[in-house]
Amino acid sequence: MTAELSILDLFLQASLLVKIVMLILLGMSVASWTMIIKRSQVLSRAKAKATRFEDRFWSGIDLSQLYQEVQARKDSLTGTEQIFHAGFKEFARLHRSNGKAPEAVMEGTSRAMRVALSREVDELETSLPFLATVGSITPYIGLFGTVWGIMHAFIALGAVKQATLAMVAPGIAEALVATAMGLFAAIPAVMFYNKLTNQVSKLEHNYATFMEEFSSILHRQAFASNQE
Repeated sequence: MTAELSILDLFLQASLLVKIVMLILLGMSVASWTMIIKRSQVLSRAKAKATRFEDRFWSGIDLSQLYQEVQARKDSLTGTEQIFHAGFKEFARLHRSNGKAPEAVMEGTSRAMRVALSREVDELETSLPFLATVGSITPYIGLFGTVWGIMHAFIALGAVKQATLAMVAPGIAEALVATAMGLFAAIPAVMFYNKLTNQVSKLEHNYATFMEEFSSILHRQAFASNQE
C-alpha cells in the first residue's frame, strides 16, 4: 500500500508533461493487454475450430454433404471451414461449366482457396502490429518523460542557493517512474507479440497444409471425371 501511495504521490507531484507521458503509457498498456486477451481467445478458438472441422473432414463424410452443412452457416465460417467452402464452391462451379479442362478447374479452385487463406491469416493478425508498435515505442516515450522530468528537477534546483540530494531526489524519482511505466508497457507487448505471432504462423501452416490436401482430393476427382 505504501509503494502504491508513493507512486501516486510521485505522479501528482510530477510536471504536466511527465503526467501526460505517464497517462499515455498507462493507456497504451491497458490497450495492449486488452488486445492480448482478445487475440489469445480468438486464436484459441481458431485452433479448436480447425481441429473439429478437420476431424469431420477426415471422418469419411461425403464432401457434397459436408459442403451443405458448411453452406448452412456460411456467414460464420472461419479458418479451414472458410477455405473448404471457397474451394469446393469454386470447384463445383468450374467443374459444371468447364469439366473437360481439369487443369483450368484446379487452377481456379486453388486461386479461390489461396484468397480465402490470405483473408483468414489477415484476420488472425489483427491487432498484432499494434502490439509491435507498443513494444517498440513505449520505452522511448518513457525515456522522454524521464529526461524531461530530470531536466525540470535540475532547473528547479538551480533556483535555490543551497542544493541537497533530498531536494533533487523526488524530482528524479518521479521522472524515473516514466521509464518504469514505459518498460511495464513494452515488455508484455513484445513477449505476447512473439507468442501470438508464433501461434498465427502455426495456424497458417495448418491452413496451408489442409488446402494442399484438399486440393489433392479435388485434383483426383477432376481428372477422374474427365476420363469418364
